[in-house]
Amino acid sequence: MNKSDKGDNPWRAAGLVGAMGVNVAACITAGYWLGARLGGTPGWVVAGVLIGLLTGILSCIAMVKLVLGGSDG
Repeated sequence: MNKSDKGDNPWRAAGLVGAMGVNVAACITAGYWLGARLGGTPGWVVAGVLIGLLTGILSCIAMVKLVLGGSDG
């Protein structure tokens, strides 16, 4: 009756949310930097930021799947 689930620990959840925030911020910053280095025009910078945001979101999805162990419930 004392079944422990991977998602039960609130500290683990807080750590995951914090890591996701840092991950997205780092990806957006890297995208901004890359866009500024490639062309420097506003179009390149915006494209870099959007690509960084997409990369951050996809890596957060992968991180959540890894932490939850691929469980559907």
